[in-house]
Amino acid sequence: MGVDEYAQARPSAALRSYVGFYSGYRQSGLAPATHRGLPSPYLTLVFTMDDPLEVAVHPDPRQTPGSYDSLIGGLHLTPAVITHPGHQSGVQVALRPLGCRALFGLPAAELAGTDLDAASVLGAPLVAEIRERLCAAPSWPARFAALDEVLLRRLRPLPTGVAPEVVHACRRLLGGSTPVTVVADEIGWSARYLTDRFRAEIGLRPKEAARVARFDRARRALRTDTRLADIAAGHGYADQSHLAREFRAFAGCTPSRWLADELGLVEAMSSLSSKPSAPGSARIEP
Repeated sequence: MGVDEYAQARPSAALRSYVGFYSGYRQSGLAPATHRGLPSPYLTLVFTMDDPLEVAVHPDPRQTPGSYDSLIGGLHLTPAVITHPGHQSGVQVALRPLGCRALFGLPAAELAGTDLDAASVLGAPLVAEIRERLCAAPSWPARFAALDEVLLRRLRPLPTGVAPEVVHACRRLLGGSTPVTVVADEIGWSARYLTDRFRAEIGLRPKEAARVARFDRARRALRTDTRLADIAAGHGYADQSHLAREFRAFAGCTPSRWLADELGLVEAMSSLSSKPSAPGSARIEP
């Protein structure tokens, strides 16, 4: 029989300002498949546990296809296309933009729109340690706990060069639905100055980041038994057509096409709690 398994958990409390969640996946004995890596408010950090991650199309079309034992991808506005031959396993870390500074010592803007071998950022020895520990761990909770331990070793306070206004704007724009003009008023900056400082740290303009965050919340709510009009209304879109246009812009397809292609993942996600558990009690969908 084939294996199609997905698990998710929150990091430890000390990491939650910088890491949204961990996702573990394992498939074998399935048909070859293609997956779209959609724009989201998180940087992507992936550690494989068997075959490399095969990226057929990067968000930056100038980047050639590649295979990665580990990958870090910056914020982006167009989808990546990932293929697998029917078997794959690994762990993905949803990294908040400010986590790039706190954990890796560089602004998220340096990685925007590109995919890199994670060893070029973390160093080959650390990546090798993480992959070895993930492969040796007996369960998803143990794998997530191992990641917690390694990332906590790297955690550093945000440097003084990151303005508190940028920190405030990042958390407001990526974590909610506050308009950019309101955030600019809150911190006492002009919209133009906020745009310049925000983009230099995060890699997207504030309005782009807010659009991506709203799209991410909406597409995570999409199910086979939900009406697109209801999702649009519940996430601040003018109407169903507005949301459909955003899907075409960010996913390169219609909502119905995406749902059909990603049905297995959508069903796994719908079976999990909307709030992932702590690392010691990962929720798993076999």
